Amino acid sequence: MIESGNTHSKIIGYLLWIFGFLGSHRFYYGKPITGTIWFFTLGLFFIGWIIDLFLIPAMDREADSRFQQGEVDYNIGWILLTFLGVFGVHRMYMGKWITGIIYLFTGGLFFIGVLYDFWTLNDQISEKNSEVRFG
Repeated sequence: MIESGNTHSKIIGYLLWIFGFLGSHRFYYGKPITGTIWFFTLGLFFIGWIIDLFLIPAMDREADSRFQQGEVDYNIGWILLTFLGVFGVHRMYMGKWITGIIYLFTGGLFFIGVLYDFWTLNDQISEKNSEVRFG
């Protein structure tokens, strides 16, 4: 059984919700499909974005139970991806130095890599935390 903990933060979730009409808080909580829908529809024409204000506590609890707690912090990873993703800082933080340097010199691998990371960062961190914990 995977041990869960407080992997995500409501404060970060609400901070990202401010830009949530672009789906950032949904990506953060591990919902890439609806994050993409929010991105292309401006938060379901702002209606879904407003409803999400009340859904964030439930999304936070779900993310805390789904993802592996460990050495790599989800909040730091997401802040680095959101604000410095094209420079690869979030990948360097996770110990992925080669791809981090590639992102640094290619603008996040021409931004396609950054989009990939928005879809998969929670799983990448969870996997990294499992490796560190179980060797």
